[in-house]
Amino acid sequence: MHGHDAASHPDLIVGSATADAAGVYRLASGHALVQTVDFFTPVVDDPYDWGRIAAANALSDVYAMGGVPITALQMIGWPRDVIDWDVAAEVIRGGADVMRAAGCTIVGGHSVDDAEPKYGFAVTGVVDPDRLTTNAAARPGDTLILTKPLGTGIVTTAIKRGACPDDLIRVVVDQMVDLNDRAAHAVAAAGARAATDVTGFGLLGHLREMLAASGVSAELSVGAVPVIEGVAGLLAAGFFPGGSGRNVEAVEDFVDADVDFRILADAQTSGGLLVATPDPDRLQHELQARDVLAARIGSITDQPGGRIRLLAG
Repeated sequence: MHGHDAASHPDLIVGSATADAAGVYRLASGHALVQTVDFFTPVVDDPYDWGRIAAANALSDVYAMGGVPITALQMIGWPRDVIDWDVAAEVIRGGADVMRAAGCTIVGGHSVDDAEPKYGFAVTGVVDPDRLTTNAAARPGDTLILTKPLGTGIVTTAIKRGACPDDLIRVVVDQMVDLNDRAAHAVAAAGARAATDVTGFGLLGHLREMLAASGVSAELSVGAVPVIEGVAGLLAAGFFPGGSGRNVEAVEDFVDADVDFRILADAQTSGGLLVATPDPDRLQHELQARDVLAARIGSITDQPGGRIRLLAG
């Protein structure tokens, strides 16, 4: 779509060119709209939890841009003749509960008959353009900070195969439902300008987009990247989703590494924010004050080419 006349306008602040988390469009009032859409098939067995996760995941793109979500349109595809509509009602209830918690109003939506269940939202938010965070604002010397541990793709694969411990399921569901609003508030309070959320393309995929958009490269300390407890064992047991495998293939030409980096490419659902900041102490303080993880995982370098150097430490 990038390059088509329909995808350009003088008031389009962020479009598809930089593969950012959401689009941003300037209004006559001086404010801007943040718009995004996301939906997916079930990632957990419980329908209510799936609805909650889908809502949190869709909201995340607005938070990644520094915006405040205000309205949402609900989308659901459902095999009516196969799965009772009462199950869909639980999915919808879960999504609505999270939207209510986020202060985001569901203004409508659309449903279709579908052979496979799908659920999600188109979300609209507002942002002050002067406080916008984008994936194109990383600068050499910035520190990279991650706000949620990795591994949800591996865990949800184990759930689908009936091989995930119940206590780990609960931990991962709670993490995926946890909104990135507090993290976004911390980013704004710390004055950071470069951020993205870590979702389907994994940490390395979304970092690669940031590097390409900003014209820089990065170094990551693999040992500093937080991983959900129990994920390494599941990976060793063979639970690695196909989407994560495709993520590895997509970034391997840009990664310099002598270590296994599959977890860093794991496709995340409702992952945390990845922030590049010139003032990591301040951001860490703001995140911790809001009870949000603040893992320093690497730094931005001035080498061209959007390369990622992985350090074992």
